[in-house]
Amino acid sequence: MAIHNLVKTTHKKKKRIGLGYGSGRAKTSGRGTKGQKARGKVRLGFEGGQLPFIRRLPYKRGFKSLNRKPLIINLNILNYVKDDSEITLDNLVEWKIIPMDWKFGVKILGDGKLEKKIVVKGVPCSKSAIVKIEKAGGKVEN
Repeated sequence: MAIHNLVKTTHKKKKRIGLGYGSGRAKTSGRGTKGQKARGKVRLGFEGGQLPFIRRLPYKRGFKSLNRKPLIINLNILNYVKDDSEITLDNLVEWKIIPMDWKFGVKILGDGKLEKKIVVKGVPCSKSAIVKIEKAGGKVEN
């Protein structure tokens, strides 16, 4: 065996961190001195207990709730309108049944009795509400 017969290797030994002074990385093992990060693992994005940046973002640019639901109107409320009247979103606002700045929609549910003949236009209704409106002599147009 001669030096010119030896195979060249590019394998470099991995630094064995934290295994004493002979390892080349002794004592603090590249973690600095003291503190939370020196003693254990800290998850990504952890900011010492304050609300993390990624969770503060929605508050920074206007928060939109994911639980937005339509305003529910029961049939017994519609007994206060006149006979043969048209139920639309504009009319509901005019009669102050729903607030003027309501953005999340309206739905008519079939709770209670309906004693008036009404025409519902452009307002979603439940199946039971449609049955009761038609039974009272009215109709639903969507």
